[in-house]
Amino acid sequence: MADVDAEELRARFSRCLERARHPGDGPDPSPYADDLLGRWREPQRRYHTLAHLTAVLDHVDTLEEYADDPDLVRLAAWFHDAVYLPERSENEERSARLAERALAEAGLAREATAEVARLVRLTAGHAPADGDRNGQVLCDADLAVLASPPSAYAAYTAAVREEYGFIPSDAFRAGRAAILRDLLALPRLFRTPYGAEHWEATARYNVTAELEMLSS
Repeated sequence: MADVDAEELRARFSRCLERARHPGDGPDPSPYADDLLGRWREPQRRYHTLAHLTAVLDHVDTLEEYADDPDLVRLAAWFHDAVYLPERSENEERSARLAERALAEAGLAREATAEVARLVRLTAGHAPADGDRNGQVLCDADLAVLASPPSAYAAYTAAVREEYGFIPSDAFRAGRAAILRDLLALPRLFRTPYGAEHWEATARYNVTAELEMLSS
């Protein structure tokens, strides 16, 4: 995923926004796409990059049959880490507020904008309710990296460590271990039928192995 096609991403955002609102309503989507692309390119990012955004969007495409509003889920994917400072704890909330402002201005209906913001906030804990089909798809798409093959999972954990390079090793290990334990404590990491079948077992294996390494 090293080579990300920014032009294709811009086109994907424009198509998604046009489908989510009435075609032709609202301003040109391109400036909103450019703002988001700029955010995802910020220098403090090592994992939460355009490559991650692309992967999440691709996973939403895989899971779209399980969503009630797949284009709103895609918009939530665009915004879910749009505000990202590793040293701050309110990134999801700030990203949701950005979505509320930008999408309202971009011509998305009030109810649809509220749903996108709700989905962004949901990624703080990745625990969608039963029956929350949109939330289940977004959370599964965001967590699908946990089911990566060994080399890709190692690259993911290394990138996360780089993002938190300002934290001393012992503190990082303790914090990361707590996050992994919280994930393993979830009844299911993946809520969609596809995620449960294709990702759950591998993800739990990877997370358990990483936790054991951090605890050794």
